[in-house]
Amino acid sequence: MVALQKTASSLQQCYTGERKKNKICQVMELNGYRIMWLFVFFDLPTATKKNRKDASVFRNKLLNDGFTMMQYSVYTRHCASSESADVHEKRIVQLLPPLGKVSVVRITDKQFGNIMNYWGQAPLPKVPMPVQLELF
Repeated sequence: MVALQKTASSLQQCYTGERKKNKICQVMELNGYRIMWLFVFFDLPTATKKNRKDASVFRNKLLNDGFTMMQYSVYTRHCASSESADVHEKRIVQLLPPLGKVSVVRITDKQFGNIMNYWGQAPLPKVPMPVQLELF
């Protein structure tokens, strides 16, 4: 319990900047060029039932590995370091379905912060066609 309290105290001092020379603090120092983001883009076939199953399994395994959907077939994951990004990229390689195309892009946190997102207006509902009056 005492060791846990000392570790918590040391980490708190790292975050507040009181311990600049501590080796743990230097490793934990947040740097926008060390923190990485992984993007996974994929285009998987869905022509057969097996293809759809493979695509669904791949997508669910990405979600279980901590990825979040940014757009259809585009998933992102925050990684604390390049080493962490390496681990998750290797996992993606192991998850690859037999058919289709999967691309992985790695960018820094600074680059991710420069992403500009634009949303258009929601499409307006179509006005239903008036029913023609029937005369008997």
